[in-house]
Amino acid sequence: MAETTFKNQTVVVTGASLGIGRATALAFGESGANVVVNYRSSEDAALEVVAQIEAAGSKAIAHHADMADQEAVESLIQRGVDEFGRVDIAISNAAYSDRDYFYQADMEGFRRTVDVTMWGAFYLTRAATQQMISQGDGGIITLVSSPHAFIPTPKAMAYNMSKAALEHMARTAAIEVAEHRIRINMIQPGWIDTPGERKFASEETLQTSGAKIPMGRLGTPEEIARAIVFLSDPANPYMTGATLLVDGGISLPWWAARGSAAPSD
Repeated sequence: MAETTFKNQTVVVTGASLGIGRATALAFGESGANVVVNYRSSEDAALEVVAQIEAAGSKAIAHHADMADQEAVESLIQRGVDEFGRVDIAISNAAYSDRDYFYQADMEGFRRTVDVTMWGAFYLTRAATQQMISQGDGGIITLVSSPHAFIPTPKAMAYNMSKAALEHMARTAAIEVAEHRIRINMIQPGWIDTPGERKFASEETLQTSGAKIPMGRLGTPEEIARAIVFLSDPANPYMTGATLLVDGGISLPWWAARGSAAPSD
């Protein structure tokens, strides 16, 4: 992570004050990039990320924007241009999720989940693509997806359908912008130990359930950040429209879990 692979490049990371976004912003900053640290509600945490990136010798700014607001997302990309002259890499990480059975879900929370998780990813992809096309020398966009895109987890319909739509959106976009040398890829993190998980589970539940994952634990934000950096690495110029699964085996068949017996024929 200490190599200056991304020196003089500008990276915009959404939802970058906590969890995966935070680790990703720090990883790019440690690699020499200028980083736009997006946040919606955790300003102090975002400023801490900025301070750590600056301490590592790179430049960073914090920028407030709600990903459900198209104009705010467009302003986020423009802020990167205003501060650093260009945007080379955009990471769509911000998400929102309420959990309940779809037939009794609060529709405000259901719509908010779709607006942030799906539409927010689209707004960022669109705005970043427009800027990269105007620059004329390509670019990289990575969208944080989820195994929820293909695993119908109960009580998470809005999140599931948003991630599934995000994946098809990204692959379609990758085709449309390939001629502009813009690469669009996705990453599917598994169950990651982030502050957001505490919205749905206690510390004890996280540790107990995490131990049942084939790899025996929850993943870390840093592990996902390294994978996002890999997808953005100029040494991988032939990767586009790809989905990288980093989930500790959680999406494997249930009988792959520790201590479980394979089903009989």
